[in-house]
Amino acid sequence: MSADVWSRPTLSDLHEVLESVGQESPDAELRTVPRLQLCVPAEVTTLRGNTVSAMTREISRGGLGLLTRGSLNRGYCRVKMSSETREFNYRVEIEWCRPTETGMWLSGGRFVTDVLPGEGD
Repeated sequence: MSADVWSRPTLSDLHEVLESVGQESPDAELRTVPRLQLCVPAEVTTLRGNTVSAMTREISRGGLGLLTRGSLNRGYCRVKMSSETREFNYRVEIEWCRPTETGMWLSGGRFVTDVLPGEGD
């Protein structure tokens, strides 16, 4: 039985994917900014206004990695994460998205400080 493509991946799903692909990506040695593992629920809002449930997998000063049940298009979006005491909203440019062997999708994006298209001033 397959899960709803728009439902949020669970922490168990994230661990299963990370085990299947390995914790380090092939380009890990090329990274200039250290990553921290961060596994929290997130929501991705596209420029068209669609909301996709996600799970974060890592974060750095420059960007973050996500796990979703469906593919994310490359381009600008907003990513919202919440803790018990605070909500975080980031402007992100999704730079890549690829399927996993488990049928989910890994993606990565960089934080952007510019106003996103359609947001106004």
